[in-house]
Amino acid sequence: MREYTAQEGGALVAACTAAAAHRRDHHHAAAVTCHPHAVEVVHLGHRAVTVCHDCESDSGFLPEREAEAIASRHRSQTLADAAVRLSPAA
Repeated sequence: MREYTAQEGGALVAACTAAAAHRRDHHHAAAVTCHPHAVEVVHLGHRAVTVCHDCESDSGFLPEREAEAIASRHRSQTLADAAVRLSPAA
């Protein structure tokens, strides 16, 4: 079995965490999305990833507050029938 460096191990944990969040159940017809979108912030230490289950996209791991801000902004942007994908905080 291969030994991983701390950096490699951390990257593997982050990748598995993001993949698991994307696999969570949130399925409906392809033409239908929730308003606001179903957005989740998954925390890993002092970093977090914002996952939108309707867009099937994520922010990548960011500082916790930035991920929370992206989630809040994305929910607000998708209250109406808007096709807005996740984007970094402005």
